[in-house]
Amino acid sequence: MSEKNKAILTGRHFFSGDLACAEGALAAGCRFFGGYPITPATEIAERMARRLPQVGGTYIQMEDEIASIAAVIGASYAGLKAMTATSGPGFSLMQENIGLAVMTEAPCVIVNVMRGGPSTGQPTMAGQQDVMQAKWGSHGDYEIIALTPSTVQEAFDLTIEAFNYAEAYRVPVMIMMDAIVGHMWERVTIPPADQIKIVNRKKPQVPREKYAPFKPDEDLVPPMAVFGDGYHFHATGLTHDEEGRPRTESIKTQQTLVQRLCDKIRKNADKIIQIRETMLDDAEIAVVAYGIEARAAWSAVRKARNAGIKAGLLRLITLWPFPEKQVAEVAKKVKTIVVPEMNYGQLVREVERAAKTTPVTFLSKLGEEPHKPEEILEAIKGGKH
Repeated sequence: MSEKNKAILTGRHFFSGDLACAEGALAAGCRFFGGYPITPATEIAERMARRLPQVGGTYIQMEDEIASIAAVIGASYAGLKAMTATSGPGFSLMQENIGLAVMTEAPCVIVNVMRGGPSTGQPTMAGQQDVMQAKWGSHGDYEIIALTPSTVQEAFDLTIEAFNYAEAYRVPVMIMMDAIVGHMWERVTIPPADQIKIVNRKKPQVPREKYAPFKPDEDLVPPMAVFGDGYHFHATGLTHDEEGRPRTESIKTQQTLVQRLCDKIRKNADKIIQIRETMLDDAEIAVVAYGIEARAAWSAVRKARNAGIKAGLLRLITLWPFPEKQVAEVAKKVKTIVVPEMNYGQLVREVERAAKTTPVTFLSKLGEEPHKPEEILEAIKGGKH
């Protein structure tokens, strides 16, 4: 085993969510990090700055978040698995280049350790106020993938999943981790490398003269040549054809391109979406939650069951594409749905849309600790009547 491979950790460790995220990236094969310090995500950058050289990777602290995501896109096109990490204000600055990553189909991972906003907001306090921005922050029609951990172990596991999705679908993938999970310390088990599923981007299998950089396979994802492979290609943020040539005047090219960028995610949603169901088989009241809120919701559901109330939990691990079908199926079974979030109403609107006529109760928390189990329990009791 090489010295570089020895630097990949295995076994049991005591990590924060931020550190687990960094180690998950390394285990997934990330070898480039371009970022800028920002609370509460700075620990990810600090960890990557120390650890990447140990595995033969590169860490660059950029002058700001705009440059950070630009560097990540460049590194991706140079053939590296690449990541950045930020929080609300930096995430806002990245949005235009996230759109560029979508248009050029540059696989990359963006970690947003969410804090309270708007603007500079509450740098040291947690929030879940960026989940809609993750989907709609850039302009135009497009799809991304966003995952959210509820435990430190999941911060490790889902970062690997994020890289796998990015490579498989050539799309930016986001880890939306609230600051509490990011700064929480728990035990993390890292399996041996040969037990970790790793996905790498498809490479062209055609002669160089026949390569079209944006010609998709049947799965709607084009094989990806990178700088230095010897293939001639053009990558642009403009509307382009399968050869990569700008076709800004063509309605047909725009229709074909944008529809494919969306459909490669939409048509594979069943393969991407992850949820966890708890005690929903006979539930009359369902709690839909994610991130740190899901932990309090799980406790509230158990307390409700002990009180004779048939409650259950639908925990969302995938935020985007939104698990619309899964929420709709739960809504058909229950009398009401409770949605606790650390914002003033974001993902609850998607739940309401999917639930159709099933009543939805929203619990908001802003700039504080997450909901206590007792607060969610009171909403469950209210939904019983």
